[in-house]
Amino acid sequence: MSNTANELSTLNGFFKETYADKLKELIPDGVKLLNKIKFMAKQKQPGNFFHQPLILGMEHGVTFAGSDEDAFNLNPPVAGQIKDASVKGSPLVMRSLLGYVAASRAAQGGAQAFEDATKFLVANMLRSMAKKLEIQMLYGQKSYGAISAVSGATLTIKTSEWAPGIWAGAENMPIEIRTYQAAGDTPSSSSSVGEAIVKSVDLNARTITLQAAVSGITVTANQEDVIFHKGAFGNEFPGIHKIISQSTGSLFGINVGDYNMYRGNTYDAGSANLSFAKLNQALTRAVEKGLDGKVLVLCNPRTWASMLNNELTLRQYDQSYSSAKLENGSKTLKFFSQNGEMEIEPSIYVKEGYCYILSLEDWTRIGSSDVSFKRPGKGDEFFRDLENSAAYELRLFTDQCIFTSSVGRNVLVHGIVNS
Repeated sequence: MSNTANELSTLNGFFKETYADKLKELIPDGVKLLNKIKFMAKQKQPGNFFHQPLILGMEHGVTFAGSDEDAFNLNPPVAGQIKDASVKGSPLVMRSLLGYVAASRAAQGGAQAFEDATKFLVANMLRSMAKKLEIQMLYGQKSYGAISAVSGATLTIKTSEWAPGIWAGAENMPIEIRTYQAAGDTPSSSSSVGEAIVKSVDLNARTITLQAAVSGITVTANQEDVIFHKGAFGNEFPGIHKIISQSTGSLFGINVGDYNMYRGNTYDAGSANLSFAKLNQALTRAVEKGLDGKVLVLCNPRTWASMLNNELTLRQYDQSYSSAKLENGSKTLKFFSQNGEMEIEPSIYVKEGYCYILSLEDWTRIGSSDVSFKRPGKGDEFFRDLENSAAYELRLFTDQCIFTSSVGRNVLVHGIVNS
C-alpha cells in the first residue's frame, strides 16, 4: 500500500463513524445475561480489585427487659458481620483480520464502502465474543460439558450437561479435556488429559467429533472427563453455576462456609421434568434468605417447552392480562409467586439438567472495560498492522467478571430430566 499511515487513519475514522454508537445493537438477543446484567466499570478502587462491603450477619446486641423493670443493665453489643468482597475481572481478547486489498478498496470508496466491507466481520466478532462471555457468565470454572461416552474421535456429551448454544458453530474450536471428580465441580488433577480441535458437531446426537482422537479419556463411576475451551482453565472468572453451588472455600475473598447468607441455594428436581410446583419449592430456599422481588428463571429450551406444554393453566391472569403475552410461541412465561413476579425464559446456553432462579437486580458485571474494539491506551486506534501478513488486525477486548452481593437470594435447580 502506498501510504499505510494515511490508510490506517482513514480506516480508524470510518470505524468510529460507523460503529461507535451501534456496537450494543449488534449484540444478539440470544445472550440473555450479557444483555440483562449491567456493566459497572471499576473506578477509584485501590489496586486491581473492586471492593464491595457485604452484610453477612445481623446485629445481636439486644437487651430484653420485663414491663416492670427500670434502670436495668444492658447486654454487651454483638456486632453484625460486614465483610469486604474483592472482585477482579478476567481479560478476554478476540483477534480478526482485514486484508490490505479489502481495506484499500474500502478506504477509497468512502464510509459506505467501508461499512459494506466490514459489517459482517464486526458483527461476527461481536457475536462470537458475546457467546464466549455468556458461556463464561454461566459456567466459568465449571466446564463446557461432561463426556458420557467416547468412540475414537467422537465424544458424546451427557444429556444433563448439554447446551446447544455452547456447541453451535463450534467447528475448529480448540478445546482442552480434563479429569474431574464424579460431582463434576472440583478438578481431581491439575494435569490435562489432552488438547484437540473440534471437527464437527451433531446437535441432535449430542456428539462432538475431533480432528484427531485423544487417548486417556475416562468415563467411569468415580470420575468423568470434562471439556474446556483451550486456555480457559484457571483463567476464567467464576460463573453463576459456580457461585451459587459453592458451599465451602473462598469466594471473592470470603469464606463461604462461615456465612449462610453468602451461600447460594440448590434444589433437586428429582431426575424428572421441572414443573411450576417445583419452581415454587425451589424459590422458597431464596425467600427464606430475604428474597422479596422479581426473579428471572433461566432454563434450557427443552425444559421451557415442557413447562409450557404441561402447565399452561398456571398462566398469569390479572388486570394486566393480555393474550398476546401468553400465546404459544411467546418468548417468556410470567406468573406470580411468594416473592412477586417470576419470569421464565429459555436460553440455548443453559444445560439441560439445570435451571437458575436469579434475583437479577443483585447481579452486576464488574471490570475495567466492557466489550470494546478500543485497545487500552490507544484512543481511537482500532486497527494495527500485522508484521508478517498483508493485513490489518482488529481486536475486541473486555476485562470483566460477574458478581452478586446477595448469593443467598439465588437458586440452582439440578436433576432436571426432560421427557
